[in-house]
Amino acid sequence: MPEPRGYLGTGWKFPLQVTPSGAIATARHEQRIEESIYLILSTARGERVMLPDFGCGIHDRVFEPANPATITIIIDSIRQALVTYEPRIDVLNVSAEPSGETPNLLLIRVDYRIINNNVFGNLVYPYFIEEGG
Repeated sequence: MPEPRGYLGTGWKFPLQVTPSGAIATARHEQRIEESIYLILSTARGERVMLPDFGCGIHDRVFEPANPATITIIIDSIRQALVTYEPRIDVLNVSAEPSGETPNLLLIRVDYRIINNNVFGNLVYPYFIEEGG
């Protein structure tokens, strides 16, 4: 009998982990999609040899000032990367705001809907941005 949510996928956990029994840990269903989003946001373009365009362009903005223009570029870059590389979701909203406690930390919030089962999800991705001198 096929698994009811098997269409959402199963794969290696991100970041890669080993179980206590020595096997490679896996992620399934909605967790797999959330980890895929983290993987896309954590990968800089050009980092993967066989997929040089894979990833998100936010890493090009590390030394730019944390002003509204930079934040808008970061939000647009994230939206484009998720639409391109995660076809299992609809990106509903991407927002970013500086953390009140840490001035160089942007808290990027991604709201999404899994297309096949209409489950809504969100995550917050911490991104450290350093102001250039």
